[in-house]
Amino acid sequence: MARDNKSLITIIVAVLNGKKYLGRCIESISNQTYPYKELIIIDGGSTDGTVEILKENNDKITHWESRPDRGIYHAWNKALQYAHGEWICFLGADDFFWNKSVLDDLSPYLVKAANLGIRVVYGRNAVVDRNGHILKLVGKPWEKIRWLMPHGMPLPHPGLMHHHSLFEEHGLFDETFQIAGDYDLLLRELKKRDALHVRGLIVTGCQAGGISDSKPLFAHKEVERARRKNGFHGLSWVWLAVHIRGFLRVYWRRLVQKLI
Repeated sequence: MARDNKSLITIIVAVLNGKKYLGRCIESISNQTYPYKELIIIDGGSTDGTVEILKENNDKITHWESRPDRGIYHAWNKALQYAHGEWICFLGADDFFWNKSVLDDLSPYLVKAANLGIRVVYGRNAVVDRNGHILKLVGKPWEKIRWLMPHGMPLPHPGLMHHHSLFEEHGLFDETFQIAGDYDLLLRELKKRDALHVRGLIVTGCQAGGISDSKPLFAHKEVERARRKNGFHGLSWVWLAVHIRGFLRVYWRRLVQKLI
């Protein structure tokens, strides 16, 4: 615990050549009205000016380093060695907290979750285009999506709060994954336990066009591997249907952008 019955929150950012958006991400964290937070940034050896942004914002960052790594899950695992928070969340360099009071708004739900023995807390995420316009909101109530967890990732991961004990029990991210490592970790926890959804709260803005959007077939294969690893055998027709729908949405969005 920090003070005033409020927990220390650790925000972890992994970045590689993310100069374009990293400053916005750091500013959204620094501007939070919630006082008990720390920021850890692991850069994978950027060559585009990202390191200069880190140096310029050194006073806003608890720990940062820049050296080659084996991917995002290796970077997150390295960052966890420096994390002191009771609650830990992960952002991409192109993600940002939606407004200045997000962590303050989340705080009472973190206390509630801890009292209930719940170790995953999440809200909604706004997927935005390059101009900051909302394309869609993701993050439905847990009671509506609990049944989907064994079939694929129904939770928005950027800004999702993990209690530190989750890592103590389940270990770190599996670095053999490139896309589904967050799903694998949360499946270890949520195949038997519950998450707490904060209704009506947009936690983060997320830039459209991430790796799971650009490589939908590969993402599907990794989800299936994570399912098998966690004891869910056989093809998930539910997730296959969701995957096909998502693939068609991505294809349609790209087609529309070309026509504009």
